[in-house]
Amino acid sequence: MKLYWNCNMGAAGDMLAASLLELCPNRAAALAELNALGIPGVEYQAEASKKCGIRGTHLRVLVHGQEEGAESALSHPGENTAVPTHSHPHTHAHHSMAEIAAVIGALHAPEAVRQNVLAIYQEIAQAESRVHGMPVAEVHLHEVGAMDAIADVSAVCLLLHRLAPESITASPIEVGGGTVRCAHGILPVPAPATAELLAGLPICGGAAECELCTPTGAALLRHFVQRYAAGLPAMALKATGHGCGQKNLPTANCVTAYWYEAADGTADTLPAEAAGPMDEITELRCNLDDMTPEAIGYAQEVLWAAGARDVFTTPIGMKKGRPGVLLTCLCAPAEATRFARLLLANTTTLGVRETVCRRYILHRESYTAQTALGPVRFKTAEGWGIRREKPEYDDLAALAQKNGLTLPEVRARLEDARK
Repeated sequence: MKLYWNCNMGAAGDMLAASLLELCPNRAAALAELNALGIPGVEYQAEASKKCGIRGTHLRVLVHGQEEGAESALSHPGENTAVPTHSHPHTHAHHSMAEIAAVIGALHAPEAVRQNVLAIYQEIAQAESRVHGMPVAEVHLHEVGAMDAIADVSAVCLLLHRLAPESITASPIEVGGGTVRCAHGILPVPAPATAELLAGLPICGGAAECELCTPTGAALLRHFVQRYAAGLPAMALKATGHGCGQKNLPTANCVTAYWYEAADGTADTLPAEAAGPMDEITELRCNLDDMTPEAIGYAQEVLWAAGARDVFTTPIGMKKGRPGVLLTCLCAPAEATRFARLLLANTTTLGVRETVCRRYILHRESYTAQTALGPVRFKTAEGWGIRREKPEYDDLAALAQKNGLTLPEVRARLEDARK
C-alpha cells in the first residue's frame, strides 16, 4: 500500500498524525499505543471534527490536561493556529537539543521510531542554527521544543511505522501568508526556520492569511516524503483520512491522506521496490599535506571517540605535486559544528568543508539468538525492499576460542543450524 498526502491547506504535525490515525484499521488500539509512548504529561485524544462539511479527526494533545493553543494563541502558534498581532505575551518553554534528545530516548517505541523522531528534531535544530547564526548546541527551541510538538512528531513517526507504506508522495505544500507571532516576535509566513526546512521542496502561498505549514509539519514532510506530485497519481483507492486543524477557514482546513495501490497497468511515482526510509548526514572534509600519519591517526581517534558516524582518509594530489590526505568525518547534521571544531583543533587545516547529504538508508536493529555453541548477537537491516542480517563478529570470535574451532567452522555450524 502507498500513501499520498494532499497538503493544499498546509501541514501541521497534529493534522498529519490525525490523517494517519484515520487510516488505522483499529483506531482505538493505535490511540492506546500513542498514549503508551510515555511523553511526560502528555495525553492524546481523538475527537470527531468537521471542516466545510468534511468529517475528519482532530488529534488533541493535552499536556497536564491543557490542549495546545487552548489557553493562549501563543502556546503553540505553529500548529495551524492563527495568531493576531495584538496577542498578549506568553511564557514559552525553552529546551535544548540535549533535553529533547533525552525525552526522545525514553520513548516507549521501536528503535526505528525513536531514530526518526530524533532525526527530525536534528533537522529542526539545524534549521534554527542557520537562522540564528549559532551552533546547534547553543540553540534553544521554543514552540517546536514543547511537549505537544514532540508528541505530534512522535505520533506521525509511530503511525507511519505501523502503517508501513511502500512509498509516500505529497502535493506541493501550501504555506499560507501574512505574519505569525512566535517567541522571537512577529515574523512573515513562512517563518524563517520553516522556510529553511522547506528549501528545495515545492511550495505555494495565498490560500489564507495565516500560517498553514508549521516547522514540525515541514520537518515531517521533508523527512518522510519521497516524491511530490501536483495531482493524484493513478490509483486504486482503498481509504482516505482527514486530519483536521483547529482553525475554521473558508477552505476545509485539513490534510487528506490517500491510502492506495497503484492502478493496474500504470506506473506510480515511486516503484514499490524502491520504498524505504531516508535521512540526512553531514560530511565534513579537509585536505592535509603537512601532518604525519601518526598525527592524522590521532585526529581520527579523537573523532571516533566523540561519536562520529564514520571517519576515513583518501589519498589525494595537491598543488605543486605534493601528495596529501583527504580526511572525511560523517556525523549527524545537529553535531556538525562540534565535529568541525574538533577537526580544526586536531589537524593543521585552515578550513573544513561541509556538505549535507540525503541518504537512502536501511533500518538497523539487533537481537540475540541462543545457539548450540552459545549466544550470538545478530544485526538486521531492512528497507527499500531489502532485508539482510549477519552475526556479530566479536561473538563469533569468542565462540571460536571457547570451543576450539576456527572462525569458518563457527559460521558453518550457525548456517547449518538455521537452515
